Amino acid sequence: MASPCDSILVYVGLDAVGDGLIKLPFVRALRSAFPQSRITWLAGKGHTVFADTLAPIVAGLIDEVVDEAGIGSRPLELLGNPLPGRAFDLIIDTQRRLLTTLIIRRIRHKRFISATAAYLLSDGKPGNTARPASSLAGQMMQLAEAAAGRPVTADFPLPRDPAVETEADRLLPSGPRYVGLAPGAGGKHKCWPLDRYIALAAGLKDAVPVFLLGPAEAEDWAGTIRAALPQALLPLQRATTLTPTLTIALGRRLAAAVANDSGTGHMLGASDIPLISLFGPTPADKFAPLTRRARIIRAQDFGGKAMEAIPPAAVEAALAQLLL
Repeated sequence: MASPCDSILVYVGLDAVGDGLIKLPFVRALRSAFPQSRITWLAGKGHTVFADTLAPIVAGLIDEVVDEAGIGSRPLELLGNPLPGRAFDLIIDTQRRLLTTLIIRRIRHKRFISATAAYLLSDGKPGNTARPASSLAGQMMQLAEAAAGRPVTADFPLPRDPAVETEADRLLPSGPRYVGLAPGAGGKHKCWPLDRYIALAAGLKDAVPVFLLGPAEAEDWAGTIRAALPQALLPLQRATTLTPTLTIALGRRLAAAVANDSGTGHMLGASDIPLISLFGPTPADKFAPLTRRARIIRAQDFGGKAMEAIPPAAVEAALAQLLL
């Protein structure tokens, strides 16, 4: 088992919103494994959303963010310490480009963890390197396992802002049983047809359907949903401010949820609720969110690649099981 350490550096190239959400289970697992360590998140080649958009979500999990550091690209960096004046007990390199890994190893450290070259340059490995995880989230969890020297779980609680919790309580008051539906995604090709989400909501018994729509989706779909389902709630359209923190807080109030391959799906995963993730043209084994009780339904399991190949009966049956 790895020795305790006071300081940890996590190196990433950059983090867009989707990257940050995929890496969130890793952050939670790392903080759970090293509760007393000071964790520094260094974005060497670009911007990380942990410096702004997702900063409230990782408050208390990450102690310091070094944004757009300009480290990890130039061969000349091999000639010196690319981060002079800093030293860490543990460095975790989350990328796999050999030059970058060699540069990051020049930062003063006691232990170094990296999956580059099948962990050849690493001071530790996960338990089963013969079968590396296919998902990006799973690969990150393997790095956390290698750093901790034991299996890890993404169970460290996310921070809760009292103002956000109050807003979530206003939008979804306690009492009813809520089921979340997130029909949007970054591209329409990743969306299960809206009419199937509406039919799924109409068939719910003893539960209130809650549609989680972004601003663009609401413009296209809110009227259709309200006309078909007067009982449905659209809480984000009544929110004072739209933030990932609020979406996660609303997710905690759901008994279960159904989502496409989307940022909202990963936010619901971070809510630690039963979640059905629907996949078609994008690979589930790469992008599926990590959550405690999940069901992945792929169009390929029904003979197609388009989202329309997923039959409503399969989603209904999976949701019924999660609601038991």
